[in-house]
Order: sequence, then C-alpha cells, then structure tokens
Amino acid sequence: MLNIVLLGPPGAGKGTQAELIVKKYGIPQISTGDIFRANIKNGTELGKKAKEYMDKGELVPDELVVDLVKDRLAQDDCKDGFMLDGFPRTVFQAEELDKIMKEKNLTINHVLNIDVEASKLIDRIAGRRVCKACGATYNINTKPTAKEGICDVCGGEVYQRADDNRETVENRISVYFSQTAPLIEYYEKSKTLASIDGDQAMDKVFSDITNILGE
Repeated sequence: MLNIVLLGPPGAGKGTQAELIVKKYGIPQISTGDIFRANIKNGTELGKKAKEYMDKGELVPDELVVDLVKDRLAQDDCKDGFMLDGFPRTVFQAEELDKIMKEKNLTINHVLNIDVEASKLIDRIAGRRVCKACGATYNINTKPTAKEGICDVCGGEVYQRADDNRETVENRISVYFSQTAPLIEYYEKSKTLASIDGDQAMDKVFSDITNILGE
C-alpha cells in the first residue's frame, strides 16, 4: 500500500508528476482544493463551514482542513493507498495527519519533495504563457511559440496570466518556502522524506520517483 505526501513549490512540475503517479499506481490524488469544492457542492456540514471562511476571503482554519481530509481518507477509494497533494502545509497539519494515520493503523510511506531552486522557479513561472482559446501552455525561455503571441495549436492569442507576473511569483515562492521548510525538516526526522531534483526533464523526474516508490 502506498500512502504518499507530495510536496513541491509552484512551478516545480508537481501537477504533471501527480498525474503520472496516479496513472501508474492507481491511487487517488487528494488535494484540499478538490475536497473543499466537493463538500461545498454536496452541501455537507464541513463544506458549509469551509464556505463561510472562503466567502469572506479568509483561510480555512487548520482544524477544519484536517477534519475535511480525515473525512476524505475514510472513503472507499483510499483503502489501497492515496496521494496527498497540497496537504499538509504546516507542521501542525502533519502532526494531525500522523494522528489520523495512527487511528487507521497506517503510516505515510513516502514524502516526495520535488526540489527546484527559487530563482529557476521564478523564471519558469514568469516566462509562462497560455493560449486564451485552447489553454495550451508555453514558456518564452524554454518553449516559445513559433510566432510571438500566437498559439502553435489553434492560432489563438497567447498571454501572461495576471498571477504569473514576476513580483507575484516571487511572493508566492517566498511564502511557499517559508511555510514548507519546517515541514521538510519534520519529515526528514521521520526518515520518510525523499527529495527529487525537479530541474530535469519530466520523464527523468518521474523515473527518479518510481525508483523511490518501486515499480
């Protein structure tokens, strides 16, 4: 049974690797965003509480996030393993997750940390461009369009998303590293953390992950 926590800063390629892990190992990807949306859509009590905070633009409190995750891990599709993406974000959440796992007589087998230098992440994200029409993604540094501003796929307009500007990106990455550094230290102590060099080709990153998780 694989019970995985996936860590990685914005722009590290975590989303791509998450898809590959789910496909290869047949375990559900569990993100707090998906949990929030599902509970709000279904009108659960936990969902209503979460919505109250989200509607005010406030962060959902740790205790409520933990309750939502605990409820999600109790569902049938998690009985043979799961991958948590975006949770835990703090040491408190990690400690609460350990309590949940202990109640189930389970453990987190692997904490995968996709590691990329902050300066490279900023270039990756600030260089990102997206097609307004079809959603195809490009990067002015590593994967530019053949014709500037025009999508190779559909000919639509290619633009930079507002939250991909350098100043916003620098702030997002700074916040991530400041929040996550204690979490990485926490999992290093439990000997479950494995860091993967995210500054490699996508298939090489995935190969390193499968070497850790097993074939």
